[in-house]
Amino acid sequence: MSELQEVSITEEKPLLPGKTLEDVKEAELAAQTLLDAGQTHSVETPFGSITFTVFGIPKPKRPAILTYHDVGLNYKTCFKPLFDTEDMQEIIKNFVRVHVEAPGMEEGAPVFPLGYQYPSLDQLADMIPFILQFLNFSTIVGFGVGAGAYVLSRYALSHPDQVEGLVLVNLDSSAKGWMDWAAHKLTGLTSSVSDMILEHLFSQEELSGSSELVQQYRNIIVHAPNLENIELFWNSFNNRRDLHFDRRGDTNLRCPVMLVVGDQAPYEDAVVECNSKLDPTTTSFLKMADSGGQPQLTQPVKLTEALKYFLQGMGYMASSCMTRLSRSRTSSLTSNRLSRDDGRPRASSRTSDSGSIPAESPGQSMEVSC
Repeated sequence: MSELQEVSITEEKPLLPGKTLEDVKEAELAAQTLLDAGQTHSVETPFGSITFTVFGIPKPKRPAILTYHDVGLNYKTCFKPLFDTEDMQEIIKNFVRVHVEAPGMEEGAPVFPLGYQYPSLDQLADMIPFILQFLNFSTIVGFGVGAGAYVLSRYALSHPDQVEGLVLVNLDSSAKGWMDWAAHKLTGLTSSVSDMILEHLFSQEELSGSSELVQQYRNIIVHAPNLENIELFWNSFNNRRDLHFDRRGDTNLRCPVMLVVGDQAPYEDAVVECNSKLDPTTTSFLKMADSGGQPQLTQPVKLTEALKYFLQGMGYMASSCMTRLSRSRTSSLTSNRLSRDDGRPRASSRTSDSGSIPAESPGQSMEVSC
């Protein structure tokens, strides 16, 4: 048997033909910068054009997180403070996310011509399949606030196989009654559109206190160059249909749902009522103290922690590190307990003093305060 001879390789082949290692690193850096900045697309639908921005790379066998903002906001003013937090980075690494903007709400959007028929909230929901088809995404976890929560709920009702879960902040599932309609018309005679939208977004306590956050968003809305478009979106929201949730009937959300509302928020009662209509075995209710009308802006860290628990309960992020809610001595998790306003019996609560809080079970309520 012949002896093995040592062979020395004197020439290293480049990773790519004609490309040096520095070129490859620059290309990787440019690609990462592009992903961090997001890629904005628009698609045409039977109800008009819809714009959305995609961050990250799709993960195998994982849904995309798709967000939908509230009236008076766009994806940046509604969700950027939340997704920019350090705690959210673990979620960002595990999911591609798609931020949808209602027609005419994106930055630099032209004002719609006089007489333009703005899509109804139902039609806004019917635009979402065109987004998923464009991106070749099969399922999503929806994250909506206010009007966006309604749009995603409507979409989940009509496309249950495409929605794996829903996080709904300030959801009002009911149509306006005659009294509400009359009050809205009367208010419109004495208040500006921007004032009515601010009252929709923030609690009376927040508006009276005129915090830095409220002043910032008042300035954004009052001086919005597309305020006419915002008014059209506002009118569509106020003309929404009832979602007709019925826990004993066929009209219900079939995916896991986390309902979120701040204490003293304008839609606190509406969310409690919605919670009483949804399936208690798949619905979690999160009422956040000291968060006002926009918990994703005022309490992003706490909401991020709750979102991690929600995703973990769905079978994703099993190794996620849960710390902040666990350390809070005033955090409480109550199994199968809802607000006393919803008419269902209350069970005893469990408060964590130390260690880890178990992942949420279906039908569980969380009240977070600190």
